This record gives sequence, C-alpha cells and structure tokens, in this order.
Amino acid sequence: MRQGVTMTESLLAHTALGDLQGISNAGIVQFRAVPYAAPPVGDLRFAAPQAVSSWQGVRDATRHGPISPQLPSRLRNVTGDFVSPQSEDCLTLTISTPAIDKQARPVLVWLHGGAYTSGAGSLDWYDGTELARAGNMVVVGVNYRTGASGFLYYPEISNGQSGILDMIAALHWVQEHISAFGGDPKQVCVMGQSAGAHAIMYILALQETRHLFQRAILQSAPEGLAPLAEADARVIGEQWLDILQIERGQPAEIAARLRAEKPERILEATAQLARMNGRLGQFTPPFMPVFDALSTPEKFIAAAAAGARAAGVEVIIGTTREEAHAFLGDPTGQPPDPALIATRFSELGGNAETLEQYSRRRPGARMIELLSDLLTERVFRRPSQQLAEALAQSGLNTWVYQFDWAPAGSPFKACHCLELPFVFGTPGAWSNAPMLHGTDPAIFTDLSKALQSAWIGFIRSGDPSTYIPWPRYQSASKSILSFAPVIEAHGIVNSL
Repeated sequence: MRQGVTMTESLLAHTALGDLQGISNAGIVQFRAVPYAAPPVGDLRFAAPQAVSSWQGVRDATRHGPISPQLPSRLRNVTGDFVSPQSEDCLTLTISTPAIDKQARPVLVWLHGGAYTSGAGSLDWYDGTELARAGNMVVVGVNYRTGASGFLYYPEISNGQSGILDMIAALHWVQEHISAFGGDPKQVCVMGQSAGAHAIMYILALQETRHLFQRAILQSAPEGLAPLAEADARVIGEQWLDILQIERGQPAEIAARLRAEKPERILEATAQLARMNGRLGQFTPPFMPVFDALSTPEKFIAAAAAGARAAGVEVIIGTTREEAHAFLGDPTGQPPDPALIATRFSELGGNAETLEQYSRRRPGARMIELLSDLLTERVFRRPSQQLAEALAQSGLNTWVYQFDWAPAGSPFKACHCLELPFVFGTPGAWSNAPMLHGTDPAIFTDLSKALQSAWIGFIRSGDPSTYIPWPRYQSASKSILSFAPVIEAHGIVNSL
C-alpha cells in the first residue's frame, strides 16, 4: 500500500477485497494497478492465475503498475514505441468510470494486442478516459502475461494457456467487483485487437466462460493463425530450453530451473528463439496459446462461432485494408531480395496466376506489396469473412467493417493497428506513430467520432448504427461498413 495519498470520497471505491483510492483524470475517475489475481512470481511462474488476497485500509490506485516483462514491439517502426516499468507482478486492471455510484453502466473490457509477446492494457495508447466519457460507461484495460510467462507449453510445467487464463480471471473479477465502480456486470462487452481479438475467439470456444460477456468486438483478429497443437508447441518449448541450457530431467527439476531464471534471461532466450524460427512474412509469435482441439483455422473459427451461438453473443468484426503492410519492414527502405519474396509468395499459396491477380489489383506495386496483400488476405481478411459468415448463419447479430482510411501518401497504407487511435480517441499518445504521420487533425476528430459512436452504440444497445447507417451482415447481402474518406456500407468484394 502506497502512503501519502489524500483520500477523496468521490474517488474512493469500496470493493469486497478492500477500498481503492482513484484519481481524477480529465473529469473521469480512474483506478490504476488494481490487482485481479495474485502476483505470478516464485512457484506461481507459469502457473494458472490464483485468487488475489484482500487488503486492509485504502489501497492507492492512482499510479500505473508495471507491465509484463517483454521485448520491444516488432511493430514499433509503425506504431511508435513505449516505455513502461516491467515486472512479473503485472496482473492488474486500469478502470475508468464517469462516477462511483449505483448507475449500473455498461462495461467495456479491453484485451490488448501485441502478438501475445508485448503490450499492456494500461498503456496511454489505450486510455479509457474518452470512451468512458463519450459512452457513459466503465472501461477496463487488462494487463496479462505475455511471451513464455503466459504461453510456454511443457508437460507438467505449463499448459500454454496461462495468459488466456489471466484474461478469464480478469473477466471473472469484473463480474464480482465492477458494480463498485458504477458498472453493470450484466452488460459486458469484451473488445480486443490482434492477439486480443484472437484471444476472444479462444474464450468463446470454452464453454465455461460464455456467461462472462454479452457482446464482443474483434478488431484485426488473425483468425488464419490457429492455436498451436501440443506437439508443435512441445518442439518450441524444447528449443527454448536448449537456448537456456536447461538439461532434461524430471519435470520438477526443470520447473525449479525455470523458476530460478531471471526475467531478463527469459526474454533473451525468447528473442533468440524468434530469430531462429523467424521468416519473412511470418506472423506466428515465439509463444502463443496451445489447444489441440483448435489447432487448425477451420476448427478455430467453427468453435468460436459455435461458442458465440451458444451464448447468444453479438459481434462486431473487421480488419484494416492492408493489415500486413505493418509487418514487412520499412516500406520506404530497401526491400528484401526479390527472389526471397517470390519464394515466400509461392510457399504461402500464391502461384503465378495468383500473382497476376494481385498485380492487376494494385497497379505499379512492388513485389513486397503484393506479398503483403497476400498475407492480409490469407491471415486476416478471408478468415474474418468466414467467421462473420458462420456467425450470421447462426442467426447472431453480426456487423462487419473494414478500415480503409490512411494518411495521404503513407507508405504503411491502412495497416495493422491504424484504427486504434481513433477508437480510443487518444491522438496525443500516438503522436510519434509513423503510421499516422500526415494526418489532418480535423479528419482525425471526425473519423474518431464515427468509430467511437458506432462502438459505443453497440456496447450500450447492441446497435452500432446510431451515427452512420450500418446494416447487419447477412449471407445474402454480405454488407460491410467501410471507414474511408467516404464512410459507407457496401458488399464484400470477392477474395482473391
């Protein structure tokens, strides 16, 4: 418990675990570093999250806590970088609410992206202040374990699901305690981007978690990347142990060695593993969730759709137009060897005929751009459409979007992560993001209002058409809303 905080009743939340002192942030009450599970340190490293202990007195929740130990983001040349203290004691929430009262507002739970390797819900990028104010709702950002800490698979040591279980623990915490912050546990929408959206699909597939939320927003989920099969994850775990020079023996001995490793050494070994297995245009991170029954995209998509149907979860789902342009290095610099690009294009299912089709669609494009288009189609857009189709055929209310806008002349185009500053309304926090360079402030304001209004309408009432008409997705019409210089609905263009 931090000392020296002057208590203000209007900023005090009374929970079953203890009292929390928040801070006024631009007129919104914010509680930071709120623990939702026990610190996963010592014997709890790699273990499923454990219940958090209650505390006496008033706990200071006015300052952000540390984020999960992590390597620099692989997209920092696109999004810009961030600096935040890191620690394994990271299982905390950031809660933004208009007031501590009994109004029972809708709740938005945010699961950040970062390839299951980096990021945090407490970053200024994802500050919930503007959404909480504009939507009169409670916004909860989740910090969960990333990298090996959250997703190592090794029999009798870790099942490769600890990070997902962290998110589920946070959702349970919301059910039990969010009413103390003016939120309604019966009106919960979970929103994620990239790995966060991928994780929502995983959570939907688990029968025991379907009661935790009623709506979901999936932004840029890489549905084309299924959870790993145990056999494949075991190979990765063995490689990682070799890098750490941990000899095989009894699981208890291996576990003891792993618990003795410093977080810095774990990150160094993870970086080496990524270099060893990395390839041009490969999105699979060094560690990601493991689940045999969901280890193909077809099974993964079907299970997520079935779970949503069983729980009656309403869904917004979509992508940016050129997701993969964020992943293939600096598009203004020297591209990789053309022969390597051509080889990867072929390996990923692109034959000569496909190459010709992509070339016709993007006149004058370089080969690296065509590879990016192929990856966008195969990893994001096409499987996203498949999930939307499965949801709609189940009779669920489903809305599909595509974020097509980009700053004029941007080499990154409408890339992965580009919609995030607009959704959260946090341009200042993203001021160093190269993907936004050249953005007209007036356009930012108007486009942000359009996205926020749609998202808030959906979160509050299940209808995102409160600001701009947005027809539901149906198999016959296949309507999507394009967030472009002119925002309008149209039918999905056939995939290549």
